[in-house]
Amino acid sequence: MTELPAPTARILVVDDDPTVAEVVTGYLQRAGYLVDRAADGLTALERAAQGKPDLVVLDLMLPGLDGLEVCRRLRAEPPGPAVVMLTAKGEEAERILGLELGADDYVTKPFSPRELVLRIGAVLRRHVAAPVVDAVNLRAGDLTLDQSGRRAFRGDRELALTQREFDLLMFFVKHPGAAFGREELMQKVWGWDFGDLSTVTVHVRRLREKVEDDPGMPRLISTVWGVGYRFDPAGGAAA
Repeated sequence: MTELPAPTARILVVDDDPTVAEVVTGYLQRAGYLVDRAADGLTALERAAQGKPDLVVLDLMLPGLDGLEVCRRLRAEPPGPAVVMLTAKGEEAERILGLELGADDYVTKPFSPRELVLRIGAVLRRHVAAPVVDAVNLRAGDLTLDQSGRRAFRGDRELALTQREFDLLMFFVKHPGAAFGREELMQKVWGWDFGDLSTVTVHVRRLREKVEDDPGMPRLISTVWGVGYRFDPAGGAAA
């Protein structure tokens, strides 16, 4: 049984190194994907607008428009493609910023092409083949989650959540009062069996910025030292 979400999923590979782009393209094509290529940021945005890829493999260091700006523009008008970044080992700050802009995953150079294909498959399974959920709204304090429309509100105000932020908030709302570690959240919320735990930290921070009255003193999503995080719906009501 194939692990691909669809045998014709479209992927755009964006890298100015022709050797890297050729190797990645070859592995993805052998895995059954339809692959397009771009060597700079502006061309990548043009190809993305024309080809509507399901996922973009995006190098951060690009001539002209860098990968962070490309990611920002791809995320400006959701729903957009999933994004897997290619970063160098010394680009931690840029990598974190890319995740904050909405990138779905990253792979550090030098990387194994087979690992990249596996990560892409995992991202596509979440991005393209998201499970159908019950249409009933979830409520916690002044938060309301529309599961079928994947929209979240605090009072009458709609929250601008990314797909992964919505998934994380929905998980918390469904498990009030329970403490979860970062590795556990990574696996249970997004289905990742491996990855950088700082990804969870980034998304918790971003979620706090959108649901907390004071993100610096969170009441809804608290830190449980030595464990991880806990959601308390009464925290929002008390704020």
